[in-house]
Amino acid sequence: MVKDNTLGSLLLDIVVTVVLVTLAILCILPLWYTLCLSLSDKSAAAAGLVKLWPVGFNLTSYQSILGDANFFRAFWTSIQRVVLGTGAELAATLLMAYPLSKSVRQFPPRNVIMWFLVFAMLFSGGLIPWYQTMKSINMTNNIWGLVLGNSLPIFNVILMMNFFRNLPREIEEAALIDGASPWQILFQIYLPLSKPVISTVALFSMVYHWNEFFNGLVLSTRQAYYPLQTYIQQMIVVINTATLTQDQIQQLNEISNQTLNAAKIFIAMIPILLIYPLLQRYFIKGITLGSVKE
Repeated sequence: MVKDNTLGSLLLDIVVTVVLVTLAILCILPLWYTLCLSLSDKSAAAAGLVKLWPVGFNLTSYQSILGDANFFRAFWTSIQRVVLGTGAELAATLLMAYPLSKSVRQFPPRNVIMWFLVFAMLFSGGLIPWYQTMKSINMTNNIWGLVLGNSLPIFNVILMMNFFRNLPREIEEAALIDGASPWQILFQIYLPLSKPVISTVALFSMVYHWNEFFNGLVLSTRQAYYPLQTYIQQMIVVINTATLTQDQIQQLNEISNQTLNAAKIFIAMIPILLIYPLLQRYFIKGITLGSVKE
């Protein structure tokens, strides 16, 4: 019986390992294919010859992108947007989630505010009213429109609120007995205990601000104010062969939209690929504890 249990456990471990390795390969393959395509030559990409290894290896697509000053300007705009946007979202989410985590006795307007939040999450006011509002408060053609345009995701508020509600009430009661104010309880007790959910919300915010392109398209009328994803979405190669040098014409013949777009996509996802492993250990715990209400 013991041998049978050991054998069964071993077989189960093998099956689980095979499934996990298969899923990992399926997740990595698109990234690897994008990299291979970006490093291949124009004819191989157009003929569909690129599979799991670059064909006609060259760096022409990356040279074309990195030689563009507008690309670096858009890259810097996105970095600013991620840093400022994540900070603004965390501050707004924290300050709204904390009072909403209290009972109606402690915070009487709680239920009314929650109904407003749920309604706003389900029914949007519409793109045109939002744009008119942003325009009226001078939030176009500047970084603050991109940062503050959607700075209070209601889903993140609910996630953090439920996390706060799951923290032991005895901790807060002991702090109140010792004379701590609500601000002291929030910043000296709740904040240190909330690293998992804060990291989760921060990750959601960073991914959103880095990948979102539509707000940049709507709120920016000039390319100089585009974030990276908007710039990539809008970038069109305008060719005037009369003004090109012989080397530029040769470079143009070596790249295609497929290889160029693959290079853009790969460069754009590098920052998120670097940030995610740093926050991944908090992610599962934060979203699990914050998704269940007592």
